[in-house]
Amino acid sequence: MLSYNVRSLRDDAGAVTRVIRSVEPHVVCIQEAPRLLRWRSKCAALARRSGLVVVTGGRTAAANLILSSLDVDVLATRDVLFTKDRRLHQRGAALALLNYDGGSFAVAGIHLDLVAEPRIRHVCELDRALTGMAPAGTPTVVAGDINDLPGSAAWTQLTEDRLDAWATIGEGDGFTYSARSPRRRIDGVFTGPGVVPVSARVIDSTDVRQGSDHRPVFVELELAR
Repeated sequence: MLSYNVRSLRDDAGAVTRVIRSVEPHVVCIQEAPRLLRWRSKCAALARRSGLVVVTGGRTAAANLILSSLDVDVLATRDVLFTKDRRLHQRGAALALLNYDGGSFAVAGIHLDLVAEPRIRHVCELDRALTGMAPAGTPTVVAGDINDLPGSAAWTQLTEDRLDAWATIGEGDGFTYSARSPRRRIDGVFTGPGVVPVSARVIDSTDVRQGSDHRPVFVELELAR
């Protein structure tokens, strides 16, 4: 799984697609996907050029977008808009119930607020949305731009019933922001019971530094049998 904030493709869209293709992911959670004029066609073009298909999301999920390879079957989707605060951006999540190699799992792509209180509230709203969409006992993965650091209230809330994949299996500092001079780990992948992180790395390349202001997180996962 890849989690990648692409900054609305305002930098180098070609570099973004090359970064995605380089790891051959089965599932990608995009933050800051195109959400304005012709956003559907722009999201479809991003998927096509990355060798993937659109699962759900875009403007209807507050610019969160889920892509997948053709090896993944889509069982259900839901786009969620969180409660909005005045003078702050609309936040939300893209949710999908997927099946890969005979195993079903739920994925949520998120981009939390720059302000602490909404971040915490929106994690609670995300958990309710996941509970309402996925059957009980379904393994879940949450991925995205948390806009906060490990140990913060929002991060702690996300890991109450989930593992921070990087803290579990990653090596090094895992810094994801900024792409050119990374000093903070504000992007993450969080796995619930039934999903085992196998490896985790933050991708760095010339394309990464040109494509966006975030470095993407790539995590290999296994579904417990």
